[in-house]
Amino acid sequence: MVEPVNVAIVYYSATGTVHALARAAAEGAEKAGAHVRLRKVAETAPPEAVNSRPEWAAHLRDTAGVAEAVHGDLEWADAVLFGTPSRFGNPAGQLRAFIDTTGPLWYQGKLADKVYSAFTASNTAHGGQESTLLALGNTFYHWGGIIVPPGYTDPVQFRSGNPYGTSHVAGDGAPGEVSLEAARHQARRVAGTAALLKAGRAV
Repeated sequence: MVEPVNVAIVYYSATGTVHALARAAAEGAEKAGAHVRLRKVAETAPPEAVNSRPEWAAHLRDTAGVAEAVHGDLEWADAVLFGTPSRFGNPAGQLRAFIDTTGPLWYQGKLADKVYSAFTASNTAHGGQESTLLALGNTFYHWGGIIVPPGYTDPVQFRSGNPYGTSHVAGDGAPGEVSLEAARHQARRVAGTAALLKAGRAV
């Protein structure tokens, strides 16, 4: 019998939007039968920057209990979903800072053959969502990962409209049910694909 798959959800969120999507993804993966680790990356912005925005400082306090991602989470995982705000069409520097420490794992081949996917948010509808997800794909290619996008594989995708990965327009407010269900679907699809791969390898 094949063991349940391990899914790590590694994200950065400044004010809570991506955190909400990450929690929905965790729900989706768990309902698909996966073991899930929800992990935030370390905040690298200086305190004066964080404290300049009350909602940023508040979110940092509110998520103090969420464990920070470490290399062991990536080693443990059969699949990893990365979440990030879009920063000028790229992943946030905080997430990149974590990814940029993974060279030793990559060199040892410990990041290869896992399933990867990504989700994002931006302040406006054309704020770089697709390019942010594609930029994360560049990392997955280098790792030798198996990229699993949501595509249009569920009715919610025709409402959310992003086949690259779940995305949300933060300027419209907190993620609503369409964005949250898209994140759940994406995580279910990732977990299901990882399960098929794990079962095939066991055979």
